[in-house]
Amino acid sequence: MSALAMFEVLRGARASGSDRAFDQGQNPELRGQLERAGVVIVPQDGTYLDPVHGACDGLVVSTAVEDQVPDVAAARRAGVPILHRSELLARHVASHRSVAVSGTSGKSTVTGMVFAVLQGCGLRPGLLTGGALTDLVARGEAGNVRAPGAAPDGGAPWLVVEADESDGSLVRYEPWLGVVLNLGLDHKQPDEILAMFRTFRARTRGPFIVADEPNLADFRAGAVLFGAGQNNGDETGDGGDFRARDIVLSPRTAAFTVQGTAFTLTQPGRHNVLNATAAIAACAAAGVAVPDMAAPLAAFGGIARRFQGLGSAAGVEVIDDFAHNPDKIAAALATAHGRLAPGGRVLAVFQPHGFGPTRFLKDALIAAFSEHLAPSDVLWLPEIFFAGGTVTRDISSADLVAGIVKAGRDARFEAGRDRLPPLIAAEARSGDVVLVMGARDPSLTDFGRACLAALAKTADR
Repeated sequence: MSALAMFEVLRGARASGSDRAFDQGQNPELRGQLERAGVVIVPQDGTYLDPVHGACDGLVVSTAVEDQVPDVAAARRAGVPILHRSELLARHVASHRSVAVSGTSGKSTVTGMVFAVLQGCGLRPGLLTGGALTDLVARGEAGNVRAPGAAPDGGAPWLVVEADESDGSLVRYEPWLGVVLNLGLDHKQPDEILAMFRTFRARTRGPFIVADEPNLADFRAGAVLFGAGQNNGDETGDGGDFRARDIVLSPRTAAFTVQGTAFTLTQPGRHNVLNATAAIAACAAAGVAVPDMAAPLAAFGGIARRFQGLGSAAGVEVIDDFAHNPDKIAAALATAHGRLAPGGRVLAVFQPHGFGPTRFLKDALIAAFSEHLAPSDVLWLPEIFFAGGTVTRDISSADLVAGIVKAGRDARFEAGRDRLPPLIAAEARSGDVVLVMGARDPSLTDFGRACLAALAKTADR
């Protein structure tokens, strides 16, 4: 939502908006970025929809916004059109030479990689995505939005967007190039997501990129495939037009080759090799030569909260990660294990978000942690994060803990998350990695920093 509002302003339009978190004094940094860009922030009390404030062309809402929100009720009374976020985004997707990236895992990272390559190769793309690119943040930008420049070939401007399947909005987009990264269990049943992918494929105007995976086999015909082999000569699967080979994973980097070109990433993990290979396939379809992509990908700094190191204290590194579904949790834990010193453990914190999503994923989350935690690892779960609204509270993080403990792993429930940093610091020893995982809760990075401060305090004793 913030990226869409800023995109409107950056292209010369007017935008205003409200957020109950802003009304409560939360997220002051984001509010400041929006206001400095020219977005007008107003209270979420419905008063700004009164005609006395001037004409309002439309109220744009996210899936999380309920009918009871005062701004929505005021818009209905005033006859102001109400659009879902995806309807506004769909207009931009249709009017640009757009690359839309979908899938149940890796969307933000691949969207960022595609943008970085196209930008590095002079195509001057725009950007609309969820996760902030750390390279853009370092330049004082919001990190997840950029207005496009003129395309060097004189055609329609390029725009790279993250296309979300979680709320069903994916089916509204008509991109020039579509990408499907994977299919796992997240917000909806796989069959529902497959149906959305079929609509997405049918509405894509140009090339279609898809992972060479069995559960996406229906999309292979006429598509550009990407995948990975562990080493030269590994022909697992049917092969792909773009296949990563010679893969070498290290604690902080990943190296591989695609079509004879060597690539190095500063993002570790095999999942990021696949992410980069998808980005390479997409950029090649956009006309970029594969060898020209190596330098932009090597310089790509990653996405905020995607295995982002927050620092080290007492010989323990703290890492912040957005992992919230089984596939992302498995990837984060595997990458964290690759970071460990000999004898080190992963001390993980998982913040479930939303009672509905936690209920839907309960068994799969228990299975993921039971399989991918090592016997010596420790996992803490605070109570479910709830952002507000009407919901049935019939599940607790304690239910997940009970299942994980039953499977023989060390999982601990602590209802109050603010109690965890000193507990983690007391448990940690040099060589361990603290891995903070969770989505939707904007305070998780601050929680990770609190863990780091607690570790530093322990080291000073």
